[in-house]
Formats: sequence, C-alpha cells, structure tokens
Amino acid sequence: MVMKKYGILLIMSLTCFFSCAEVVAQRQTYCNPINIDYGYTPIPNFSTWGRHRTTADPVIVNYKGDYYLFSTNQWGYWWSSDMLNWNFISRSFLRPWNKTYDDLCAPAVGIIGDTMIVMGSTYTRDFTIWMSTNPKGNEWKPLVDSFDIGGWDPAFFTDDDGRLYMYNGSSNVYPIYGVELDRITLKPQGARKELYFLESWRYGWQRFGEHMDNTFLDPFIEGTHMTKYKDKYYLQYGAPGTEFSGYADGLLAGNGPLGPFEAQSDPLSIKLGGFVRGAGHGATFQDNYNQYWHVATTVISVKNTFERRIGIWPTGFDEDDVMWCNTTFGDYPHYIPSPDIKSEYGKDGLSPYFTGWMLLNYNKPVQASSTLGAYVPNNAVDELIKTYWSAKTGNKGEWFQSDLGNISTVYAIQINYADQDVDDDRLGKRTDQYHQYKLFYSIDGKRWNLLVDKSNNKKDVPHDYVQLEKPVQARYIKIENIYMPTGKFALSGFRVFGHGNGARPDSVQDFVVLRTEKDKRSAFIKWKPVDNAYAYNIFYGTHPDKLYTSIMVHSNNEYWMKAMDAKRTYYFSIQAVNENGVSERSKVIKVD
Repeated sequence: MVMKKYGILLIMSLTCFFSCAEVVAQRQTYCNPINIDYGYTPIPNFSTWGRHRTTADPVIVNYKGDYYLFSTNQWGYWWSSDMLNWNFISRSFLRPWNKTYDDLCAPAVGIIGDTMIVMGSTYTRDFTIWMSTNPKGNEWKPLVDSFDIGGWDPAFFTDDDGRLYMYNGSSNVYPIYGVELDRITLKPQGARKELYFLESWRYGWQRFGEHMDNTFLDPFIEGTHMTKYKDKYYLQYGAPGTEFSGYADGLLAGNGPLGPFEAQSDPLSIKLGGFVRGAGHGATFQDNYNQYWHVATTVISVKNTFERRIGIWPTGFDEDDVMWCNTTFGDYPHYIPSPDIKSEYGKDGLSPYFTGWMLLNYNKPVQASSTLGAYVPNNAVDELIKTYWSAKTGNKGEWFQSDLGNISTVYAIQINYADQDVDDDRLGKRTDQYHQYKLFYSIDGKRWNLLVDKSNNKKDVPHDYVQLEKPVQARYIKIENIYMPTGKFALSGFRVFGHGNGARPDSVQDFVVLRTEKDKRSAFIKWKPVDNAYAYNIFYGTHPDKLYTSIMVHSNNEYWMKAMDAKRTYYFSIQAVNENGVSERSKVIKVD
C-alpha cells in the first residue's frame, strides 16, 4: 500500500512537471545573437577575405510603445512591438552630397517630446539630423540639414527638464566629450567638455588585446550612451576595441549630465566567454513594463575585424542605485519583456528572464552529409561563433546531425548560419533573400520524426531561433537544408536547448584565486574539476553581495583573470554547469 501510494505520487509529480513545463514553454523567448536580417558589409575592402554579414553600435529606443533598432550601415532600421519579431524598414539617411559608404555609422537616436531624431557619425558639417513623428511609416524630414559640430559615435540624451545633450568620441588618444545643444536649433551651448579618459593602468578590462595584454595599441574609448535613474546620471562607453571578446561598456556615474563622473570599477556589460562574446558600444532602454535592457555589439571578427552581431540583456538598478547588466547565460534562451517579470539580479546570479533551458549538445558527437576542407562538423557544437562547419555545397539535401548523448527534453533550437563562399555581389543590405530547412528528431537515430518545417519560409533568418510549441523527448536532432540564399550550407552554431533529464552538476570544490602584487589587475583562478559539468560560471565584483559580472569557462578548470580594478578588493564565487542546470554557488571568497 505504501509503495503504491508513493508510486501514484511520483506519477502525479512527473505529470505536473511536464504539464507545467509545457505551459512555460508557451511564453515567448529569444536567444542571442538576435535573429534579424543583418546586412552585408557595404565596404569592398572590408570583405576581401569573404563577403559577410555585419552590424554593430546598436541603439534601441522605446517610442510610442514600439521598439526601434538602429545600427551601423544597414540602409534602414527595424521596429518591433514585442522585442522578438523585428520588421525592417528600408531607408537611406545619406544626402546626395554625402559621398560615403557610412549610412548611419554608429548612429545617435534621441527623443525630443514626441519627435524621434537620428544622425550618423561624422567629422564634417554636411551630415543631416533627421526627425520623425511616424518612423513606423518611414516618414522623415531634415531637422538640421548640416550639423555644424559633427561627432563620431554620437549619442543624444534629453533630460527630464527638456534640455538636450550630445556625447561623442572614438579614439585611443582623445577622451569622450559632452555638450548641451539648443533644443530647437541644435546649436552647441558652449564648448564641448572633456568627460573621461581611459585608465587602463588601473582598470584591467580596459587593456587592449584579446587577452587584455595591451601589447599592440592603446585602448579605444567610444560609443557613449546616457541613462538617468532617479537623480543620478549613468554614462556608458565602449572599450577597449570592437574586435575583442573583452569588448565592453564601461560605466561612469555622476550627479549631472556633464559630470563630474566617477568611474565604476567593472563594466556595466561584458561577456568574455560562451558562444556570443563581447558586449560593447551599446545603449540602455526601457520596455513597456518599465524594466531596463541593454543592447550591445557582439564579436565575430573572422572575415574582417568589423564582422559583428547584436545582443540584448536584462539590465537594472539595485536598492543602492548600482546599475548592472546580467550577461550570465546571455546566449541561452531568455523570456521577452513581460508584465509579470521584474528585472532583478538574483542571488544565484541568474536573471528571472533566463528560462533555465540548458545547452544539450556542447561538444557531443555529430555527423554531416559532407565537409569542406578544415571546416569540420565539430565546429558547429564547440560554442565558438568564430568557428564553423561547412558542407561542400549549398544544395538541397545537405544535412547536419547532433547526438545529445541521451534522451533529453528539447525546448528550443538555434541555427546560426556562417558566411562561407558568399556571392561576390553581396555588398550592403539585401531584402530579397531567405533560408529554408527542416528539423527532425529521433530517439534511436534510425526512425525520424519531423520537428519543424520551414521549407516554405520566405524570411532571412541568419540566426534562426525556434521555440517548440511543446517540448519533445529526443536524443538526436537533425537539420536538412532546403535552400540557402548564397554560399555553402554552413553552421557556426547548431545549438539545442532544454533539459538533459538527469542530475544537476556537483558543487565546485577547492576554488582558489591568486592575485599578484606585481599587477593587481590580474589573477590566476583554479578549481577542482567537476566530473559532470561542461562549463563553469565565475562571478566577481567589488562587494560580496554584488557579484554582478560573470565569465563562462568551458572544458577547463583554470582561468587567467585580467579585468580587475587595481585599487579595489574583489570577491569571487563559482558554479558548475551541465545539461540539467547549475550547481549551488561556492562560498564567496575575498581577494585583496
């Protein structure tokens, strides 16, 4: 009788678990990099190593309840009502006399009253500031036909009192600047004010180089953006260089729109590890439920230094008005804005927008229909967006198959196409192309069931993300190519998300952080490997209860830390990651 009773309870519990999971799965989600129809670089000498998609320097503004996304050289912009489905509007913001490829390079977007204003980067006087009260209808007219003072990497900010400011700067020699503009004429009210020079001698994350080694050039400061919260001003800036995994948005806090500002020890947004890396030169905005988000540039830099994408992460302010951006699991599925989710930094380091769906196929066995040279199949499951698998052709019937290792609950799949052998005519924006494919799933790798059919798709989906209507039990997932718009059938990431139907990883033991007196910006971090983990999240910060920055480390049990403030004490914690979730975080340790 006792066994029967507990058996019934177990069945009821499992039934509740799967029915609840299906309900949760209906809530809409997204996954970085965001799936928009990125244009190709319009600059021929930027694509001598191969035609490729790219954009960067994004700004999102919430205007009349819709989200508007502008970024570098897209020959238009996007709008969305939900921050999931983006609609492209073709538009050139160049005037006939502007003889340049840079149509809205690193754009500034502002709101003055009921009017949206837009301007691209310029050092000359012949760039136009545009205005619109109907951007969804693509209705624009010049507000200022020739903006006298210009500005590279500009940003507009309208204060609560209606006064308008511009920030700009992009240099490894000069600082970032700020100036007040007349709200009507947009003429400067006085001279530009120097606001901040980089201090890489103190802040380790500002050092140039992929490994923050500062061996080649001085770091660049660029891409400003201003956010006001309560009575405080938070000026964000990009550094140290757009081609590096450590590309980040630093943070300055002050009591006025032109300072003085105090530099914060760690960046607002940084993403050093994982599939999507980099989180620099971006902007902060609010959703329709008054929650904050941060959009920023992510890094590929294979075909060219300026090969980049866009990511969006939950952001907010804590009870002490400290601004944070949560990039932990920032390339895993997250919920879109919702009235019942409050943006906060959880004590476990995870965002309430994070679904908890884990990556199921990291470095698992794979098969493919064909392989082109050194672009081997394993490259599609190694969690490196820089590497990719390529089939020999782009023909219908080429396929890629991933083994999850055991029967798992699959909630979502992300298909990240790579640019391999793209047609030579792919320069600039294309609105006439699309991808078509089918997804299949199997328990044994022999009998296959259709999972997703996009054989009639007419959308350009270079980073397609498919959330299943209901989760499925599967061990094998396969994609079959139907149609490629150009080039070979190539994947930089075929990523399957869900639950591995097993146990969470064990907690990390023997976590050690060794900080050197010679360079207190740096430390060596090591820990005992966890047998049932494929990755680790290292959390750190300058306050034991505010570990707002994290690094994901795959398949390793050590990390060379280079990003600290040389003048501050730090605190660290670590958790293990596997297909079933995360371990408890280790006890916070203090590092002087």
